Amino acid sequence: MIKKINLKMLPQETQDVNFIKKQALVEANVDKKDLTDFLITRRSIDSRRLPIKIDVAITLYIGEKAPALYNPTNFKKAVNEKVIIVGMGPAGMFAALKVLESGYTPVIIERGEKVEDRRKSVASMIKGNQVNENSNYCFGEGGAGAFSDGKLYSRSKKRGNINEVLSLFVQMGAPKSILSEAHPHLGTDKLPAIIKAIRDTIIKKGGEIHYNTKVVNLIKEDDVITGVLTEGDVEFKGPVILATGHSAKDIYKLLKNKKINLEAKSIAVGVRVEHSQAFIDSVQYKSSKGRDPFLPPAEYRLVSKINDRGVFSFCMCPGGSVVPSHTEKEYTLVNGMSSSTRGGKWANSAIVTEVRIEDVLKKNDPLCMLYFQEQLEKNTFDLVRSGIKAPAQRLNDFVSKKESTYLPDSSYLGKLVSKDLNQIFPREIAKNLREGFISFNRKIPGFVSEDAIVIACETRTSSPVRILRDKETFMSEKGLFPCGEGSGYSGGIVSSALDGINCALATMRYLK
Repeated sequence: MIKKINLKMLPQETQDVNFIKKQALVEANVDKKDLTDFLITRRSIDSRRLPIKIDVAITLYIGEKAPALYNPTNFKKAVNEKVIIVGMGPAGMFAALKVLESGYTPVIIERGEKVEDRRKSVASMIKGNQVNENSNYCFGEGGAGAFSDGKLYSRSKKRGNINEVLSLFVQMGAPKSILSEAHPHLGTDKLPAIIKAIRDTIIKKGGEIHYNTKVVNLIKEDDVITGVLTEGDVEFKGPVILATGHSAKDIYKLLKNKKINLEAKSIAVGVRVEHSQAFIDSVQYKSSKGRDPFLPPAEYRLVSKINDRGVFSFCMCPGGSVVPSHTEKEYTLVNGMSSSTRGGKWANSAIVTEVRIEDVLKKNDPLCMLYFQEQLEKNTFDLVRSGIKAPAQRLNDFVSKKESTYLPDSSYLGKLVSKDLNQIFPREIAKNLREGFISFNRKIPGFVSEDAIVIACETRTSSPVRILRDKETFMSEKGLFPCGEGSGYSGGIVSSALDGINCALATMRYLK
C-alpha cells in the first residue's frame, strides 16, 4: 500500500529526516512497524504568510519497497554510423548521450576549450581586460550554462521527460536532491565536474570530441547535408545536429548564406540589476532581522505590462555575481551566475523588456533581430571603449535619467564605469525599462534606490533567430537537425537538453 501526504513544516524541522518521517507517520495514521519505505518527493517554500513554512510531499510505503529514485542509463559501446554534433552545451551533450545510448557514434565539434581550460581563459580574460572570442562565458565545453546558476527547472513538460534529464545529471554526479526540489539548481562550482563526467562517458564509449575546432561551412551533396567543414578544411561526415547556442552569430549568418530557412523572433533586452542579498531576503521573507539560517537565499520574480510590452525579471541569481559575457571585441554584454550555496553578498537579475519583430523590422530579413541585438551591444561598448569593462549606474539615477556621481559596490568581475545607460537603448525601450522599475518598486518597496546598481547590457535572453524545422522529423534540411537555444525552440538547461534528446532520436530514425 502507498500513502501520499503533504506536511507544512518550519524550516528547522525539515533538517531532520527522522523528524519528518515521524510526523508523516502520525499524519497518515501508520504504525512505524508497518512502514517498509519512505520517500520525500518534493520540497517547496511557502512564504506567503508568517511564519514561513516548507511544503514537504512524502510517500509512505506499507508492505512494499519504494522504486529506485532513478534508473541509470546503460550507454553502449559506439559501433554504428557517426553523428556530427556541433556544440557541446546542454543540447549537444544530451544529444550525444542519447546517440551513445542508441549505439551510434557521437562526434562533437566544439569551438571552445574543455571546461577546466575555460576557467583559466575566463580568469585570464578578466585579469587582462581582453575578450577571448572562442573561450569565454558563452563558448566552450558546457556552453553558457557551465558558468551560470545551473537552474534545472523548466515548464517545458510537453517536450519530453524532465526526470530523464535530471536523472542523467544525478548519474553524472549531481546530488539526488535535484529530483525532489521544486526549483533545483546546481551552481557554477558543481557543473564543471558533471560536464567532465559526461565528457568521460562519451569518450570511454567510443565517441569523439574535437575542441578548439570551429565549423565554417556545411557540406551538402544532392540536396542533403552530409557533414561539416571546419577551419583548416577538415571534413567531418555524417548527419548534423546543430547545437551551437544562441550566441553563435556566425552560424546564423552562414545558414542565411546557405539559404536555410530562418525567421526572426521576438527577444527581450535590458540591464542586469543588483541589490544586496540581505535586502532581498528581508522583503521576501518579511523579516528585518535577517534570513532564517534554515532558509535559502531569497529569490524574486517580477513582471509588469508597460506600454503594451512586457517588462520582467529573468535569470535571477540569489547570492550570485554579474559576469562579462562578451563573445566579440567591441561588443559589451553581461549575465549572472551563482554557486551551489548561493552564498554571495549580492542578488542579481536581468530586468528586460519585450522587443517584437515589428519594433525593428525595416525589411524582410530573418536576421533583423540579430542586427538589433548587435547594435545594442555595440552601443554599450561605445560608452566604455575598453575590453570587458561595463557601463553602470545607480538604479535611482537610471530612473531619473542622470549619470551617477559614484557607484555602489558590486560583484561584477570586471571594471565598472559610471554612465547613463538610457543612452544605449532606443527611447521607447529605455522608457519601458524605467517605468518597469517604478512598477517593481511598488511591489517591492525600496527596489529602486541609490544602493542598487544596473549594469549594461543584457541582450541574450534567447535566440534572436529561429531555424525552421519540420515538426515530425526535426530537420530544417535533409540531414540537418537544429536544436537547443540556438535553434530558437528552447531556453534554459533542461529544455535545451530535452530538445537535444528529441533531435538525437530523430537522427536515429533518419539513419535507420
